[in-house]
Formats: sequence, C-alpha cells, structure tokens
Amino acid sequence: MPRLCKTVRLSEQRGAVLPNPAFEGKGQVQMSTPRAWVRLPSGKRLDLLNPTPFDWEDEDLAVGLARTYRWGGHSAWPLPLSVAQHSLLVLALHRQGCQDAASPRTELRELLHDADEGLLGFDCLSPLKPILGEAYHTLTERLEKAIALRYGLPPWSSAERKAHKLADQVAAASEAVHVAGWTEGEVRRTLRISLPALSEDPLREVYGDGAWAPWAPQVSAERFLAELERLMEMQRKAFATISSR
Repeated sequence: MPRLCKTVRLSEQRGAVLPNPAFEGKGQVQMSTPRAWVRLPSGKRLDLLNPTPFDWEDEDLAVGLARTYRWGGHSAWPLPLSVAQHSLLVLALHRQGCQDAASPRTELRELLHDADEGLLGFDCLSPLKPILGEAYHTLTERLEKAIALRYGLPPWSSAERKAHKLADQVAAASEAVHVAGWTEGEVRRTLRISLPALSEDPLREVYGDGAWAPWAPQVSAERFLAELERLMEMQRKAFATISSR
C-alpha cells in the first residue's frame, strides 16, 4: 500500500515544491497551488486567491466591511470610519445626484463598489495601489468579479463610472475633513482632491446620528446589511415582473 505524503503549508516552507497529496512512488511531484484561506463568521471559508460567488454569506460581507476602515484606520473621532458607512454615504450621494430613480441593480453596484475590501479586510490608500503592483490588482479584480457574479451587478458605462467617481470623491473629501481631520486646504494640496467637502452629512438625514460621526462596527454592519437585503429584494421583484410578462 503506497504511503500518503505529508503536506506542508506554504506559510511554513516558502518556495517549496510540495508533494502531491496523492501517493508517493508514482514519480509525480507537483507545485502546490497557492491558497489564502480566511474563515468567515458564518463558518464558510474563502480563498482570497481563488474566490467564487458562493464562498460567503451576506452577513459575512456586512461584518467584513464594518470592520475594515477608511483612512488607514486613523480618525479624529473615538472610532474609525468603516468602509460599510462609506459605502452607504456614496449610495446616498448617488441618489442625490440622480435626476431619475435608479434601478435596484444600479444602486446595488454603488453600495457594493468597495465590497472586495470587506472580503479582503483591507482598504488600501489609493497612492499605494500602484506601488503594490499587478499582483494586488489581480487579487482585487478576482474578488470584484466574484462579487459581480453573486449580486448580478451590471458593468459600468463610461457615464455611470464618471458619476460614481464624482460621488466617491465628494465622499472622500468630506471624510478627510470631517472624520480624518485634514483641513480643506490640505485636502486640495496634499491629498490632491479638488472637490469641496460637504458641510451637511447626507447620512444624518437617513439615520439621525450626529453629523459625520463614525458608527460602531455592529451598527455599520446592521445598516449595511439592511440596505443590501432591501435592494436585493427589490431586484428580485423587478426580475419577477419582467419574467411574468
């Protein structure tokens, strides 16, 4: 009876040629496929290097985004600003800028524009992305594709992407001033964001909290998940209406 080979984790032996966990004696030694597993709150596990649309629950995504922080985790408040709260802010700005009612799919795309960061657990500062290189771009692109497949997100048109970038930059300028503690002059000169910061917090009108105050992680997760589920239900009803015609 051939003896099973002992497996070795990549983290324990970098660059090693790992035996195929089949059997010794066949003369076949293969490179192990790299993996980067994370265990999610639901109990599901996600390979960040090879994600599929079935690897997480919506609650996992909400919690991940609520525990992933903007601005490197730095804040002038007692709490940092979560990517979940930022995502809801961008959605609110998108709604303010739309002359007509947007479809649930379009709003889902806005809400989930940074969803890969919740699965990865990391919001990279924009100037660092080119330095991290092609491997980081490939990593985030794979996560984005899995998210788009799971939630049925449409691709961006050039006009839609332009409108999204505007909302995202207004949110960034406002967060920089009201959350991270930059002055408006520093936002323009140092951060090179030309758009002015808002004075009024759009989320205060929706949720009634203090203006620009970062939410606790549990609150961020609950509010993000509620909006995600609401939009998904609207999307299901829209598909059902079209199918019944």
